Amino acid sequence: MAHSLTKPATYEDLCAVPDHLVAEIIYGVLETHPRPAPLHSFSKISLADEFVGPFQKGRGGPGGRVFAMEPELHLGAHVLVPDIAGWCVENMPHIPQTSYFETVPDFVCEILSPSTEAKERGPKRRIYAEFAVGFLWHLDPVAKLLETFVLRDKQWVLFETFQDGEDIKVPPFDAVTIPMKNLWPLPPAPPQAPHDQES
Repeated sequence: MAHSLTKPATYEDLCAVPDHLVAEIIYGVLETHPRPAPLHSFSKISLADEFVGPFQKGRGGPGGRVFAMEPELHLGAHVLVPDIAGWCVENMPHIPQTSYFETVPDFVCEILSPSTEAKERGPKRRIYAEFAVGFLWHLDPVAKLLETFVLRDKQWVLFETFQDGEDIKVPPFDAVTIPMKNLWPLPPAPPQAPHDQES
């Protein structure tokens, strides 16, 4: 949901948004959306779990990276909240003392939902390119589809697409194989039967 303001949104405007909403400032406009649905949340923590062992803790992988879920990124005048962001430790040697991050991540993953997909494929993707984020993933947990992008000459290039049942192995995480099936820890709930109409 975009809020029309007579002047660019401020950080004070963002901080005034109720806690049950995710708030961002994109090209001066305060944008809010509800917290993610269960499928979105399950997929996010499952993917983060695949990253942390080998790439943060060095268990079965090279280590050397740190990750955050739903970090508040301050990129110039923009305030963005990706689902997952990652940094090489040489770019993030210490935990920030602020409640937000000003260091540009090396990697961002956005988990798509119907209410946010247009924003994530449009202005947020442009901002990530402008600030030289090296790698971007778009994960669609409904379609069970992953698109991986690499930044080249300030433009996003689709590197590879993965469908359910396939194994993910692409830079910067090609030191290990991530099975797509690991990202869906539970089957979807069966459709609810319609209630009997009262006679």
